[in-house]
Parts: sequence; C-alpha cells; structure tokens
Amino acid sequence: MSSCCNKPEPEPEVAPSSCCATKVETSCCPSEKNQRDYLLWVSGSIVLVCYLLGFWFDDSNALPRWLTVMSSGIFELINKMWWGLAAAVIFVGLLERIPRELIMATLGRGGTFKGIARATFAGLLLDLCSHGILMVGTKLYQKGASLGQLMAFLIASPWNSLSLTIIMFTLIGLKWTLLYIGLSLLIGLISGVIFDRLVAKGVLNANPATPDGNSQEQAPAVWPELKKLFAAARFTPQTIGALLWDGLKDSRMVFRWLFFGLVLATAIRAFVPLDTYGALFGPTLMGLLLTLVAATIIEVCSEGSTPIAADLVIRAGAPGNGFTFLMAGIATDYTEIMILKDLTKSWKIALFLPLVTLPQVLVLGWILNQMPL
Repeated sequence: MSSCCNKPEPEPEVAPSSCCATKVETSCCPSEKNQRDYLLWVSGSIVLVCYLLGFWFDDSNALPRWLTVMSSGIFELINKMWWGLAAAVIFVGLLERIPRELIMATLGRGGTFKGIARATFAGLLLDLCSHGILMVGTKLYQKGASLGQLMAFLIASPWNSLSLTIIMFTLIGLKWTLLYIGLSLLIGLISGVIFDRLVAKGVLNANPATPDGNSQEQAPAVWPELKKLFAAARFTPQTIGALLWDGLKDSRMVFRWLFFGLVLATAIRAFVPLDTYGALFGPTLMGLLLTLVAATIIEVCSEGSTPIAADLVIRAGAPGNGFTFLMAGIATDYTEIMILKDLTKSWKIALFLPLVTLPQVLVLGWILNQMPL
C-alpha cells in the first residue's frame, strides 16, 4: 500500500503521469537520444527575460514597442498565474502517489452511459498533456475500454487536468472556467454515446479487446482504497519536500508548453494590432470559423493552448472562440488522429473524431459568444 507521501513503485504497463515518461516519441516530448529540452529552456528563458524587463521597464520608451508589449504581457500573466502554478505542482505531486490502476478503475463497464460518464470524469483525475492522454487512452483501449469510453476520455481530458484548471481560473475567472469544464464534459459524454451507438449499429468496428458483459471484471472499490492511502500518509518535512520536488519534475511538460504558449500569445499581442485581432477573432461567426482554422493549423500541446485561449477571451472578447480553440485543437490534432488510426486499424474511426465533435464545439462556441463577459 502506498501513501500520498510515499511514492509507489513504478508500474511498467501504464504510462506514468508525464507525457515524456514513455519511450514513445511525440511532438510533445523530446526523444531519448536528445534529453536536452530545448523548447523548455528557450521558452523559459524568453519568459524570464521578458518578466524582468516588464518589472524594470514597465511602459518605458527605452525598449522597442513590440518588446514592451511582450514583456508587460508576460509580467501581467505570470503575476496572475504564479499561485495557480504553485498549486498545480502540489496536485501533480499528490497524483503521482495515487496508483494509476486505482484511477483507471473508475472507468466501469463499456457500452453503457454509466461507463462513458465514468471514463469522462476519470480524465479529470489525470494530470497529463494531450499527447500523454493519448498514451493512457491507448492502454485503456488495449485493456478493453469501449470505443465510446476511449473517445469520451480523449475529448474531455487534455486541458481539464487539475493543474490547467487552476491556471485557467487565474486567467479567465471562475465563471468561464466552470462553463468550459462543464461543456467539455458534455461534449465528451455526447460523443461517447454517439460512438458506442455507431458501434452497436455496425457503422464502426467494436474494440476486439472488450470482453462480454458477463466476463467483465468487477472494478475495485475506489473510495475505500483512497481512504486507506490518506490514512497511511505521513506528513514530515522530508516527505513534503519529496512531494514538491516530484511535482516540480513531473510538471516539466506543463511548464514547457505553458511557457511556449505565453511567448506565442504575447507575440500575437505585440505584432497583431488590437483592432485587427478583434476584427479577425472577435465574437462573430467569421471569428469563430477563423479560430477553428487557427486551432487546426497551430499544433501545440494542451498547456500551450491555454494562454492563447485566455487571450481570445480577454483581448478579443470572444469566450466562445476561446472554448473553440481548446476543444477544436483536440478534435483536429493530427497526432491524435494518426494514433487513433493505428490503434483501431481504421481510418473511418479516426476521421469520425472531428466529424462527431466539431459540430458540437462550433454550436456551443457560438452560444458562448452571445453571452456577456
């Protein structure tokens, strides 16, 4: 039995809570041959330099205008986000100490609404980037999760991790954060039901690894095991220090893409005038469609999309576009589509992901744009 302050033994069969703690190379992670994380160091260095410049030269004419805009923007965003980042490190460290099979046990039976709902909410407990979620989702499918459960898990999870939820709250406030979470879960549930119905009608192939209902293993009791974990916890300076250090190390992927997203978002501020930005990505139908195109083209991890989505809410005044950028980025991610194709051996299933989800995202995005900020 592991405790929340005693790190459990690594579990070889399931992807750990870092999208780079795997031998599979993705666009999200550096390969094993090149352990130096250039994206983290370059983006982090730019953020640090701009923050210091924003501190010393606030609204100063001593710097070029574009650099003043970037530095002041990063200074403002970091000052809003710092406590969210600190809380994220703590949550990541805690989640690292909860056995992964205990979280996966919440999936329940495939082919049922309850199973889809449990798969959707299970994604909220995993602090992974969009590519890390793919690794876990692949393992779940191989272990027998239904196609609907897999899709619900992938759609609702990537930016709904605890760390990114806290960061979103610091950037756009509680109201929009809760709305985004609720609507993304709704899309996950609806899409999961649609995919399982398509499987039942023979339109899409079922998961061959899914056992019959009579042979499905009983999921272990989750809450009693969690109570045992917390009861066995030992809070000492050493264990708390280890928890914080592990949380900091395992948050590397959050920081690398979050820093990159900050640089990209503030660069847009610096080089795209506010009038042009509002005209292109404002709360209009054209702005919504342009956001969809941008989300399809820009290939960033879920952490990197968070500051950009927040900027669409704050600067463009388009909360629906921010939601669309987050959700459409998941549905049109070419890495995700290709992995789904390889996993299911079906182009049809892979292409049904954007076909099923994008209409929902656009309708909800349009509705959100009609709401006052």
